[in-house]
Amino acid sequence: MTKGGAVCPTAAVGALIKTTLVDFPGRVAAAFFLRGCNMRCPYCYNIGLVSDFSDSDGLVPLDVLFAHLEKRRHVLSGLVISGGEPLLNAATPCIIERARALGLAVKLDTNGTFPDELAALIENPQLCPDFIAMDIKTAPLRYAQTMYGTLSSPPTEKITARLERSARIIASLAPTAREWRTVLVPPLVQESDIAAMAQLLPHDASWQFAQFRNENCIDPQ
Repeated sequence: MTKGGAVCPTAAVGALIKTTLVDFPGRVAAAFFLRGCNMRCPYCYNIGLVSDFSDSDGLVPLDVLFAHLEKRRHVLSGLVISGGEPLLNAATPCIIERARALGLAVKLDTNGTFPDELAALIENPQLCPDFIAMDIKTAPLRYAQTMYGTLSSPPTEKITARLERSARIIASLAPTAREWRTVLVPPLVQESDIAAMAQLLPHDASWQFAQFRNENCIDPQ
């Protein structure tokens, strides 16, 4: 348990990238990819994090993460908490508190489908991330069809409402503390989808497009 009261799990919960220069704008950071996700994006290549919760191969417990952050605290200036979907994982508040205690800025990556949990973090001064990046997969109306796979997806109107609310929450942050991201997967992101996604964003949004990597995808097709 940290000083702020968040409980730190002891099991292997994530994959550690010890140093990254590309995941936290303007910072030398470590990145921790937490297991567990509510979606099954067909192009996702983090298969071990989202589809097999019983297999911990390659994952490490939080004490390994914290030991690395302590060791590199004079080199690193930030920590990226990604996934999976970190707003699903009970370890996220604990990780934020420990990173803050070490003087690190925190970046959170989210898929935007948990606006209540996102708001709870932002409204807590001890847990509010310094930077938030929200993935927008495709047009909101296509999420239920393409992004949940065999999982039970919420109704389309609920998905749309959640994405809209999360985008508004993130838009309330300073422009230098937020961005949105889209992977340009050819079958899933067409011109009309980009137009629909744009409707979610503020006029001053930093919207980053990433090239699709056809590697180890959940859906081999």
